Amino acid sequence: MALMQNGSGPCSEAGDSPPGAKRLRPGEPIAEPGNRVTVVLGAQWGDEGKGKVVDLLAQDAELVCRCQGGNNAGHTVVVDSVEYDFHLLPSGVINKNATSFIGNGVVIHLPGLFEEAEKNLRKGKGLEGWESRTVISDRAHIVFDFHQAVDGAQEQQRQEQAGKNLGTTKKGIGPVYASKASRTGLRICDLLADFDEFTKRFRVLANQYKSMYPMLIIDIEGELEKLKIYAERVRPLVKDGVYFMYKALHGPPKRILVEGANATLLDIDFGTYPFVTSSNCTVGGVCTGLGIPPRNVGAVYGVVKAYTTRVGVGAFPTEQNNEIGNLLQTRGREFGVTTGRRRRCGWLDLVLVKYAHMINGFTALALTKLDILDTLQEIKIGVGYKLERKTIPYFPANQEELNKVQVEYVTLPGWNESTESVRSLGKLPENARKYVEFIEDHVGVPVKWIGIGKSRESMIQLF
Repeated sequence: MALMQNGSGPCSEAGDSPPGAKRLRPGEPIAEPGNRVTVVLGAQWGDEGKGKVVDLLAQDAELVCRCQGGNNAGHTVVVDSVEYDFHLLPSGVINKNATSFIGNGVVIHLPGLFEEAEKNLRKGKGLEGWESRTVISDRAHIVFDFHQAVDGAQEQQRQEQAGKNLGTTKKGIGPVYASKASRTGLRICDLLADFDEFTKRFRVLANQYKSMYPMLIIDIEGELEKLKIYAERVRPLVKDGVYFMYKALHGPPKRILVEGANATLLDIDFGTYPFVTSSNCTVGGVCTGLGIPPRNVGAVYGVVKAYTTRVGVGAFPTEQNNEIGNLLQTRGREFGVTTGRRRRCGWLDLVLVKYAHMINGFTALALTKLDILDTLQEIKIGVGYKLERKTIPYFPANQEELNKVQVEYVTLPGWNESTESVRSLGKLPENARKYVEFIEDHVGVPVKWIGIGKSRESMIQLF
C-alpha cells in the first residue's frame, strides 16, 4: 500500500490503473473509496428472516446484490399480503426502482431462475418487468441438471456408507462448487461465447460424472438443446460483473445493498463443518462474490432469530427435543422455504451469535420473530459452553467436540402477552425489552430492528 501512496512501484504505472483512476503524487492522500455497500448476513444456521430485513432496506436501495450460494437459499418477503419466495433472485427485485445484481460468486441453475420468476409473477405484480432491472455476472458458474442428480446420488451414498447424509437441498450446489474448484466448471460467459466449445466442455464434464456414478442418467443432447435456448434468454441480462460493480461504486452516490444467502454457521470455512453449504456466506464472501475491495464494505447487519433453528443434521447445542421445541416449531411455522423440511428448534444461543460477530464484525443486529416467544412463562438463553466441566472461550470447530458441550443458560422471565400489534419499542412489554437489552449487552452489538410478525410493517426500527 505504501508503494501506491507515494506513486512509486509497478502499481503506479498508468497502464495498470483501473478505468478513471487518478495517479497519486508523493504525499497525496488516497481518495475516498467511493460508494460503500450495506450487507445483510445470517448470524445463525439460516432461516433468520433475512428476506424481510433486505426487503425493508431495499425500498430505498438503487442496487441489490446476491454474492454467493444458489437456489439452495430461500428468502420470503410479504408485501401487501402477497408472499413471495426467492431463491436465486435478490429479494430486492420487487423494488421497481432498483437494479438486482447476481454476482460471480452465485451458482445459477438457469431453468430454476426463470421458473422462480414465473412462479412469483403469478402471485402478484411485484415482479413485473424483472428482466429489465436484473443483471447477471458473466463469471457466475452454471448449475446443470446433472449437478442436481449428482447431489442426490452423493446423499444416497453417504446414507448407505455412513448411515447419515449431510441434509443438502439436492439443488446441485455442492457438485457445482466442486466443479468450480477443480477447474472443470462452466460459466455464463462460456455459454454465451462459442457454443461449439461450450458443448465440448459440457460433454467432458458430463461424462466425468457418468464415470464416477455409473447409475447416473444424463440426457446430454437434451440438456444442451435447452441450454442453447436459455443462452439467448439470459444474454440480455449478462454483463461483465467486475466492471459493472466498479462503475456502481465509483459513479454518482448510490445506495447499494448486499443480500447474503445461507448464514455464518453454514459457511464452508467457519460453519459447523461438514454440515455446511459450499460457499462463504460470511462477510468475506461479499468481496470475492462481487469483485469489490474490502474498503467498500460499509455497515454489516447480522440477522438473528429470537430463538435458534436448524434444518437437517449436525450439532445443535441448544436444541429442545421437547414441548418447548414443539411450541417454537408450531408457533414459528418452522419449515424450510426451499425444501419444506421441518426445522429443529431450540433456545437462543449467544455463544453462536458472538462467534458470528467475531467473523463478520456486525454493525448492528436485526432480531426477528420475537413474537413467537409471547406465550412462554420463562425464556432461556445460552450464554456459555462447558467442555469437561470447564467453560471454553471459543466455538468448537470439531463436530464431535461441539456435540459434547454443556450449555450454560441464563433464565429470563417471559412477558406472556401478545406483541403482534406492537409497532414501537415503547409499546413492547417490559420483559420483552429486557430480553432485547440482554442480547445487546451480551453480544456487544446494538439491536437496530425487532421483528414481531411476517409483514413489512411488523419491523420495529430502534435507531
